[in-house]
Amino acid sequence: MDIQIRPILIALRRHKAGTLLIALQIALTLAIVCNAFFIIHQRLANLSQASGVDEADVFVIANYWADVNRSTEQIDAQVRADLIALRQLPSVLDTTPASGYPLRGGGWDNFITMTPDQVKPTTDAAVYSGDEHFIDTLGLNLVAGRNFRPDEILAMGTQQAITPSTAIVSKALAERLFPDGHALGKSFYAMGTTPSTIIGIVDPLHRQGVDSWSNSYAGQALIWPLRADDSKGIYYIVRARPGQLAAAMREAPKALFAQSRMRIIDPKDGIQSYAEIRHRVYNSDRGMVILMGVISVVLLAITAAGIVGLTSFWVGQRRKQIGVRRALGARQRDILSYFLTENLLITGGGVLLGLLLAFGMNLWLMLRFASQPMPMAYLIVGVLLLLVLGQGAVLAPALKASRVPPVEATRSV
Repeated sequence: MDIQIRPILIALRRHKAGTLLIALQIALTLAIVCNAFFIIHQRLANLSQASGVDEADVFVIANYWADVNRSTEQIDAQVRADLIALRQLPSVLDTTPASGYPLRGGGWDNFITMTPDQVKPTTDAAVYSGDEHFIDTLGLNLVAGRNFRPDEILAMGTQQAITPSTAIVSKALAERLFPDGHALGKSFYAMGTTPSTIIGIVDPLHRQGVDSWSNSYAGQALIWPLRADDSKGIYYIVRARPGQLAAAMREAPKALFAQSRMRIIDPKDGIQSYAEIRHRVYNSDRGMVILMGVISVVLLAITAAGIVGLTSFWVGQRRKQIGVRRALGARQRDILSYFLTENLLITGGGVLLGLLLAFGMNLWLMLRFASQPMPMAYLIVGVLLLLVLGQGAVLAPALKASRVPPVEATRSV
């Protein structure tokens, strides 16, 4: 099989418009599909991230106070009474008050420094408040150190800024602050002048936020021994006994209203299981995966259809030329190779331009949406996909061309 590239280039030069259009279509498809695949992979990775929570048995109650003028002491007394009532339920294993919870979708976080006068922060950490029941209620895995003692828990009123002297941190935060692996007993500063000493390490512990901004600080979180007595409201995190989640979710609001009617629990989404929390917080990621998948499939289909249509048109135009070649001794496989090579040259040109567009699009996403740099693997897969797609799409019209009989040379087109 002897393929002459020069005759193919001469033929393409005579069909500049069609060649340029299909090459541009391939370039645009490559740029969009590579970035779409990268976005899909990132969003799927988000969906499967571990929260660290025993999600099968834990649910959250968003409790708001009807009387916002009560003092911190009054609210603290009510919170303590609520906790006792919840823990006495037969279906409840444990409960804790909190200002937020993993996968909430946003919340409290602080910059972390190693000295009080450090200007540029070392990192950022999601901040959770909780009592000595926080770890057990969420089912977190304490991999080093100890839990909070009851005497370490501080009451924190509305808009009060309290920096406890102790903290439990996630393993990701411990490794970020102390890469030598010796974080226990060491101190850090969280936007204040009072140091917090690390007494325990849990792993894993997801941040409250799931946005792209949080990805740079994935898994970095700290727990302070605080009971949030906010006059606006509080979250009660409840862990049901195994297999009794539904019963606990029914009984918990009744127990709270039996303690006091001066509270508001939204009947629609005031009580959410962790399955519901995960589904809600990743709803946009799930939608983006579907959207990017549909866009990629449609673009690839349009590109394949364009190649088929253009090649079929050219085959129709060149029937006499093909017949002459066949009459001069060209074999069917020579004609087939001619069109496959022609398509490979067009696709190759489109792919080269597409690589530049893909880099440019990724750079724009990085600057505009804080996306991550796209690894080369996505470009390699995209290039191979477009080359295979091009050869596959041109195969049918090329086979049709290879079957043109030599007698076509004697017919007028």
